[in-house]
Amino acid sequence: MGAKIVPVTTKRKSLTKKQKAGEILTRLKRLYPDATCSLTYSTPVQLLVATILSAQCTDERVNQVTPALFGRFPDAESLANADLTELETLVRSTGFYRNKAKNIQAACRMIVSEFDSVVPNTMEQLLKLPGVARKTANVVLAHAYGINAGVTVDTHVKRLSQRLGLTKYADPIHIEKDLMKLLPQPDWENWSIRLIYHGRAVCKARSPACVACELADLCPTGVEGGR
Repeated sequence: MGAKIVPVTTKRKSLTKKQKAGEILTRLKRLYPDATCSLTYSTPVQLLVATILSAQCTDERVNQVTPALFGRFPDAESLANADLTELETLVRSTGFYRNKAKNIQAACRMIVSEFDSVVPNTMEQLLKLPGVARKTANVVLAHAYGINAGVTVDTHVKRLSQRLGLTKYADPIHIEKDLMKLLPQPDWENWSIRLIYHGRAVCKARSPACVACELADLCPTGVEGGR
């Protein structure tokens, strides 16, 4: 669902950083009430694989690749035993395909051997899987298991959180820590998924639509902030 574009002219409010984060979240929920994970999947292992493939790749491209991939290798066991060359061919268009295919197979082999073929549901266990960092683990926990263990920080969340003045850091770990302090835990994934939608629709990397942004009065780097 796209954003409702309405020019904003109100002056930026004087709020604490936590209050500002809360107000931004309220507006994002209103703007994108039906926002959800854009990746197509049927099971936790499919979500895990799709999220690994989404690194340095658009969700749209991943969704073009996964029907054939999951049609051929639908579960952890089949992925663990797949011919690596065939796996590489199926995921080639997502970029960095050799490394992604290797990590997917290694992760699935560990899922089969150490977790009884079930994707683990804790951050600690997920981070043991090859190719899985906190971003992937947060997505899987939130959307496969309904667990808010952290804030998913992708390129959109990183860019917008910096522009909105909610973090001064560039690395995802520090950004996540800042956001976890500012947002209520039940809304950690709500924040990420809606900020991603806003980043795609309005606050784009090269040409942000600041004049039409409903967060403009809260943004220190937008049009009203002097950009």
